[in-house]
Amino acid sequence: MDDLILEIRVATAWVDYNGHMNDAEYARVFSLAVDAFWEAIGLDEAARDATGVTTFTLEAHICYLAECLEGQALSVRVAVLDRDAKRFHLLFSLYRPDDTLAATGEQMLMAIDRTTHRATTFPETVMQTADRYPVRDPADWPAQVGRVIGIRRQA
Repeated sequence: MDDLILEIRVATAWVDYNGHMNDAEYARVFSLAVDAFWEAIGLDEAARDATGVTTFTLEAHICYLAECLEGQALSVRVAVLDRDAKRFHLLFSLYRPDDTLAATGEQMLMAIDRTTHRATTFPETVMQTADRYPVRDPADWPAQVGRVIGIRRQA
């Protein structure tokens, strides 16, 4: 099972004219989950200041699977799909209280030198702490991973 990384509620301000969480707010929730992941592996604000290493998002893909309603409690779980010295390929899964998978957020994130704004390596202590999140076998990746946007045509 993936690791719980964030618990949050759908704020009133996040609800749109359709009566459910606006699409942009899913991105907000996944962004907060990214921050929670960095904190969990030791790359919090103090570590960023001390090491001069921050992170940038290189790519993100959200699949919207179910509605989330005002006030609803949500939980986000994280899976490490891949990683190397400079990048993490993560999958965040957003769940409603009834364990319905509401959305997935796939992200490619990179370590960045705060001075040069160029790629760098993650601090060794961060990589060691990240070992507690095993890399998921590609055979176990859900269908949402690696999707390409396009209109599916019937043959």
